[in-house]
Amino acid sequence: MISAIITAAGKNSRMIESQINKNIKVKNKLTLPFKNKSIIETTIDNVLLSNVDSCIIVLGHFASEINKYISNFSNDDVKIIKNNPVDVELSTSLLNGLLNIDSELVLCLSGDQPTVSTETFNKLINCSINSKNPLKTISILRRKEYGKLNSAKGLGMPFVADRKNLIKNIKGHNGNLNPILRKMFNDNYTFYGIKEKNEIELLNINTYEDYEYLLNNI
Repeated sequence: MISAIITAAGKNSRMIESQINKNIKVKNKLTLPFKNKSIIETTIDNVLLSNVDSCIIVLGHFASEINKYISNFSNDDVKIIKNNPVDVELSTSLLNGLLNIDSELVLCLSGDQPTVSTETFNKLINCSINSKNPLKTISILRRKEYGKLNSAKGLGMPFVADRKNLIKNIKGHNGNLNPILRKMFNDNYTFYGIKEKNEIELLNINTYEDYEYLLNNI
């Protein structure tokens, strides 16, 4: 059994700053229009079409604003939880999601990844399931090399990992994910980089300029 955790709890700081600089109305990036829906809805759609058995979304900052866009998803498809307290870092958001599911493997991703295709999510899932030791394997969207990796430097979501081992490594941390992934690499977890379907899957949507680039290149 595999579950998906979508983190959607961030402060949106860089997007807000760039919107203010452009004299654009401030709006959470997850609610910006994309493919006749919003960024967060498109991300969820792509996940639900993949080979996951359940999906949980972790909200925090701007929860009420984001919830307007995701409340239409069936409770059978998507479970929504909220960080308490709200002001926590990404690793804690992910941990809160992990503690609310009971699957063996988990697909971890961010709500601002609408360009990652269902095909790529399934590649991540299949790589982990078919590995020699799924408990000690991390299949992850590559940033540079792909195949068996020699480093976890610069890596982030999306990735698939064993839920219990991920909980064990995240507990006690409240920060970004990369230091946790580097620690797991140093503890002899095997990392496999999955090649993107197309270059736009690697885009990080942090600023309004990133969003404009997305719209112009999709």
